[in-house]
Amino acid sequence: MRIPELLVTPTCVEDIEPLIQAGADAFIIGEQRYGLRLAGEFSRNDIKEVVQIAHAKNRKVYVAMNGIFHNDKIGELPDYISYLNEVGIDAIVFGDPSVLMTVKEIAPNMRLHWNTETTATNWYTCNYWGRKGAERAVLARELNMDAILEMKEHAKVKLEVQVHGMTCMFHSKRSLIGNYFEFQGKSMEVKNDSNNKNLFLHDNERNNKYPIFEDANGTHIMSPNDICIIDELEEMMDAEIDSFKIDGVLKSPQYLLEVTKKYRYAMDLCAKDREQYEEQKDQLIEEIEKIQPQNRPLDSGFFFKETVY
Repeated sequence: MRIPELLVTPTCVEDIEPLIQAGADAFIIGEQRYGLRLAGEFSRNDIKEVVQIAHAKNRKVYVAMNGIFHNDKIGELPDYISYLNEVGIDAIVFGDPSVLMTVKEIAPNMRLHWNTETTATNWYTCNYWGRKGAERAVLARELNMDAILEMKEHAKVKLEVQVHGMTCMFHSKRSLIGNYFEFQGKSMEVKNDSNNKNLFLHDNERNNKYPIFEDANGTHIMSPNDICIIDELEEMMDAEIDSFKIDGVLKSPQYLLEVTKKYRYAMDLCAKDREQYEEQKDQLIEEIEKIQPQNRPLDSGFFFKETVY
């Protein structure tokens, strides 16, 4: 059985070596000026260093350029893409056609992964971007398992699926946190959590806590739970989904390291000994639950239509 790539989003350069030892096959990094919801900020020099470390261990490095671009940034794209090509990254993750067109002009041999996070909901659209030059499509987080498997049957591009971590519920290019304070209600409030140094939107009715953060790309409201389908990998592995992603946004390096170890073990075991995997997967879930932040319960996201925001 072909084992999917295990793709991880590190928080800093120092994460790379430990994550390689933990079993990560590839990394997504970049600058928030060009990429959305990165686990960490990576300067040009950082990207060069990560490429050197990863390539020495035969691992891959992808750079996120899936931001929402206005006219003021278009002129910056050729220089940035030229640099990425020069240091030898393995692919650019894009959403905006401006990135695709600039890559074709500046670095025509650069591999491309299409990722808008929300619109990869059918195989025909994935194949459309494949015809435009993308070799991979990153599937929307709102798809259920049946839809994912059906897309794999028809897709002519590689498919990437998030298997762990939080997801974005809402994104605005504007800085909206000030407005949240202004429109506080009885059942919802925004407050600063001094322990995590993050803002949370509280929904007392559902007893949910939604992380909020702002960066150069605007305001992001994240899911109250973390996806975790370490116990449901069989069907996607049998279908030969190409890449499983662990999203490290708003997670500590230690948490990311331990989760990567667990998924590496689960994926290898599922490929080699399905019976042993079935026997051990509940234990793996329990081990991840032990390191979960108190306010971040695990669920299966939309894979089985259990999540309701």
